[in-house]
Amino acid sequence: MNIIRKTSVTIFTTILLFTTSCGSKNVLGVGELKSNLSAKNIIGNHYKNELDFETLTGRIKIDYSDGENSQGTTVSIRMKKDEAIWMSATLSVVKVLITPTRVSFYNKLDNTYFDGDFSYLNKLLGTELNFEMVQNLLLGQAVFDLNKEPYYASSVANKYQLKPEKQSELFKTLFLLEPTYFKMSLQQISQPSKNRLLSIDYKNYQTVDGKILPNEIEINAVDKEHKNRIEIEYNSVEFNRDVSFPYSIPSGFKQVEIK
Repeated sequence: MNIIRKTSVTIFTTILLFTTSCGSKNVLGVGELKSNLSAKNIIGNHYKNELDFETLTGRIKIDYSDGENSQGTTVSIRMKKDEAIWMSATLSVVKVLITPTRVSFYNKLDNTYFDGDFSYLNKLLGTELNFEMVQNLLLGQAVFDLNKEPYYASSVANKYQLKPEKQSELFKTLFLLEPTYFKMSLQQISQPSKNRLLSIDYKNYQTVDGKILPNEIEINAVDKEHKNRIEIEYNSVEFNRDVSFPYSIPSGFKQVEIK
């Protein structure tokens, strides 16, 4: 049941490694075709089809692998848009609570916990993270704000591809969007000089109450010789039910140090 803690740390740590905007020259590469839509239109459609809801409840199956060990579990998930993400394993053995100002989880199997705000994580890991990025990753939205810099559009394998017009020497980003709902198909952020790669692959989408959300997500995080894979599958999703977020760190637990 350590998977929730490992998954939380992995997602937070790997995203923090890549939170610098980046770009690419406006040149078609191998396999790229000229897009029939402009980058502005693609981005506009992406945000036009953003999930509109107040709350989300359901269950998610999580499979985690670090190349040596693999674990899998199913947890309950509750979300209040822009306010909280809550996860709980069976009998509340492991719980996670994320808010715009707080990242917290505990594990009753080894009596450990982490509880801190984003400024603590930013200082610890040397870069920037916010609640919106985690929420967007889980909902099939762009991790970065696509309206903050100019992109150029192309077509690759029947999907729309976006790359920033201005290339960064340190970071590279790539976004693929499926053409039906303009939801994310792939988000990829790399730092070649340090052999770092974060790849978020949305295998497919599902329709629930007329709303489009991911069905299966695969996250691959590579840092030098380390590789972590997290697979997420949504089940039994419902929208706009009354939700609560019961959460209290048991006494006597030892704080986890994130390295």
